[in-house]
Amino acid sequence: MERQSAQAAWERRTERPLLALAVGFALAYAVPIVDSTASRSLTELCTGVEWVVWGAFAVDYVIRLGLAPRRAEFVRRHWPDLCAVVLPVLQPLRLLRMVSTLLLVGRRARMAPQIRLTTYVVGSVVGLLMFGSLAVLSVERGSPHGNIRTLGDAVWWSFTTMTTVGYGDHAPTTGLGRMIAVGLMLSGIALLGVVTANIAAWFLSQFEKDDVEERRQTEAIAVLTEEVRLLRAEVARLTERRPDHHH
Repeated sequence: MERQSAQAAWERRTERPLLALAVGFALAYAVPIVDSTASRSLTELCTGVEWVVWGAFAVDYVIRLGLAPRRAEFVRRHWPDLCAVVLPVLQPLRLLRMVSTLLLVGRRARMAPQIRLTTYVVGSVVGLLMFGSLAVLSVERGSPHGNIRTLGDAVWWSFTTMTTVGYGDHAPTTGLGRMIAVGLMLSGIALLGVVTANIAAWFLSQFEKDDVEERRQTEAIAVLTEEVRLLRAEVARLTERRPDHHH
């Protein structure tokens, strides 16, 4: 019990710092892509920031594993966290660091009880839109047959892909770009399903509240009717006894 409380306390203390690091990662990832003329030193600095942020999430995972009361169960329940920590080590690509950081910050955000589902969905949409745009731009900008050359093109393509509209005016031509497109499409469908389910659950809860209120009012009316019946019976009994009293 003490170890579980220690794990919960660690997660509460590190939630905001890790979210701040994730923002720093987003900036470091975006700068060299948006500014294609960035100097070598700036690019290396951004790469260093990306690795530091990933390392912070990796250390966080190791500490949470150490504080977990049942470590085997922790690894089994948080296997996406482990994959996200190991993934960039196997192949140190910037895109894999981006994917792993998204996974880790998403998992940590979901553990926070004060973050509601709607906020999580909105944050996921914005994060996927931003990182999808940057990722496809970094991959497709150098492709000889590519037609995603600017950040505006990339954002438009990401939006139409996530919403599964797919106008076709912009499309990835490289294998990695198409893998990003598949990920965005699947993510968009999943998020749309979550939003739809959330709206349906809200309507059902409202209907249940209305049913509960209606049942409560019906029960109150039944109780009041019974009290009126008893009161009438008592009045009738007193009325019947009054002539006998005068007699």
